[in-house]
Amino acid sequence: MILNLLQLGRVSYAEGLELQKVLVDARHDERIGNTLVLLEHPPVLTLGRNASRANILASDEFLAWRGIEVHEINGDVTYHGPGQLVGYPIFDLRSFTPRLGAVEYVRKMEEALIRACGDFGVQTTRVAGKTGVWTMAGGSIQEKKIAAIGVHIARGITSHGFAFSVNPDLRDFQLIVPCGIADREVTSLEREVDPPPAMEAVRNAVARQFGHVFQSQVLWVESPADLLPELALASNAVPASADL
Repeated sequence: MILNLLQLGRVSYAEGLELQKVLVDARHDERIGNTLVLLEHPPVLTLGRNASRANILASDEFLAWRGIEVHEINGDVTYHGPGQLVGYPIFDLRSFTPRLGAVEYVRKMEEALIRACGDFGVQTTRVAGKTGVWTMAGGSIQEKKIAAIGVHIARGITSHGFAFSVNPDLRDFQLIVPCGIADREVTSLEREVDPPPAMEAVRNAVARQFGHVFQSQVLWVESPADLLPELALASNAVPASADL
């Protein structure tokens, strides 16, 4: 099975949502195969429609002053920003043998990220009852979240995905209660390993491990138009090869 890999660099959250919509429709119509989109977003908070506004600790005025957008989507409160690798797998769960269920799909995504962390010498794990990837606990040290996961599945096609903290400004997470979990800290590869890996190395590790875990051959796609001819992004998207 082929897994298309599309690396876009920094793209606005609104453009990312529109891109996912187009790719989901194309995957449903079988005009494209399974696709993994890797990118970064400018600073943005996402607030689930059923989430509590109290989990955003900053005022609207302060967020506007900082240039941080707020988008209402499914799920709880999350932060995206530069230095965080965001992945949008557009997968047809019926294309795998055997077909993947929602829980197994999330577990496989966690496994790919756990293995990617291991590539850089960072031991991570799952935490019972909490989705995502966490550093190992030890003694009085609690687990810290290094990757958040939130997925949407419609007609068997996945969208949204994960946010993997590589080298973001962790102070921005103090603006929220991440995913509504108040008793755990957020960490990053930069904080956990010295010297910290470059974003390009992390992108490559994540793509490779997704290929292994989902038993697919990763095929790098040059641009969105090469994947889907009618697809175009706004001109302010930064190429993945750029120095961010």
